[in-house]
Amino acid sequence: MTLDPVAILTAFGLIFLAELPDKTMFASLAMGTRMRPLYVWFGTSTAFIVHVAIAVSAGSLLGLLPNMAVKLVSAALFAFGAFVLLRSGDDDGEDADSKIVTGFWPVYTTAFTAVFISEWGDLTQITTANLAASNGWLPTAIGSAAALMSVSALALVAGQFIAKKVPLKTVQRVGAVCMAGLALWTLVEAFTG
Repeated sequence: MTLDPVAILTAFGLIFLAELPDKTMFASLAMGTRMRPLYVWFGTSTAFIVHVAIAVSAGSLLGLLPNMAVKLVSAALFAFGAFVLLRSGDDDGEDADSKIVTGFWPVYTTAFTAVFISEWGDLTQITTANLAASNGWLPTAIGSAAALMSVSALALVAGQFIAKKVPLKTVQRVGAVCMAGLALWTLVEAFTG
């Protein structure tokens, strides 16, 4: 398996944009206001790594299917992702427990559990599986994990600034346009490659 830098950057860019307007970004922001941010980041990052491993495993299995079928399914899922991003977005935040949690293990466990449960079947997990099927599991895993961990860090460090300066709808629309573009590109590849 080669480490294709384009595949890593593709995975990073798509997952980063898809995760920005996601509920887990807001959950990280909320947890960071009541818990030690570094501990929250360790918990969320571990949960994201587990989900990436699951997604690239599923994507690797998809890679065993005929290339045309994989591309058509991937295009459909990317189009669905664009639709989901355009239709979602009225959530202002996540319901959060108002209790202050201290200590590494309680914070880590809370953050891990919150992200691990909320990410099942998430758009980023589906996108990671699609990318792994077509771009290889290792570059996809690296790019996806780095993107998810970066979004969590961004939410913890600068989430309030983003929420005040950049409307959520704008971020979602940019992500949707990227996903729709990728769906189109994958369709073209399916019928010309």
